[in-house]
Amino acid sequence: MEYALPLVIRVERGTPPSRTDALEGAARAVLIFLTDPRTAGGEWTERARAWEDGHIRKVVRRARGAAWLRAATLPGITVTHRTAELRVYPPVPVDAWPEDLARLQVAGTDLSDPSPPDEPSAGTPVIWINPGVEMTAGKAMAQAGHGAQLAWWRLPQTARAEWQARDFPLAVRTAPAARWQQLLTSDLPVVRDGGFTEVEPGTCTVIAEYRPPAPAPAAPSAPPGRSDLSTRIRRAGWYCP
Repeated sequence: MEYALPLVIRVERGTPPSRTDALEGAARAVLIFLTDPRTAGGEWTERARAWEDGHIRKVVRRARGAAWLRAATLPGITVTHRTAELRVYPPVPVDAWPEDLARLQVAGTDLSDPSPPDEPSAGTPVIWINPGVEMTAGKAMAQAGHGAQLAWWRLPQTARAEWQARDFPLAVRTAPAARWQQLLTSDLPVVRDGGFTEVEPGTCTVIAEYRPPAPAPAAPSAPPGRSDLSTRIRRAGWYCP
């Protein structure tokens, strides 16, 4: 059975969030979900593991007004990131969404920035977006979430704990073309889209750059029950070859 992680972004008519805030909020929401006690060892664990054993698919929908209030009553986590407010929910079968989520709009979620975002500060984890791929905000939110998840899986436990303690600061930016080519030749996690919506299968959409300072090299630990994460990720097609 294929599972998807639902994310709902609040988009009120007069006060929509900025695009960058929505993308960064989605990335942080995924990290907050992964580290929630209900995911790490509680009532969401079984579904989370089934989802991780698939393609870590994420589906972004939008809500406003009464629809947002109904969505807020379902079990999940609310994440606020500057102008963006989101809800992330435990994974659901792709063909069996809760009714109050299934009725929400999924297509055409697009947002804009009132001004170009600032350069990320030194040491901030950055999720770089492919400058040659056009994506709606909803699609890009899902890709940013993928990038954050792969970055998390790559980190050793000490770096994970430090990032979590700081409430997951990060930036999402579109990479300059030359910078993107450099990133493609690095050993950083690369998200390779499954091609369900908007882009061709295998398109490299984002690259997650986070190199935390470490006193000594340490091998990353896989999620519970995983013996060889890097092999599993490549088999699932989430890395560029």
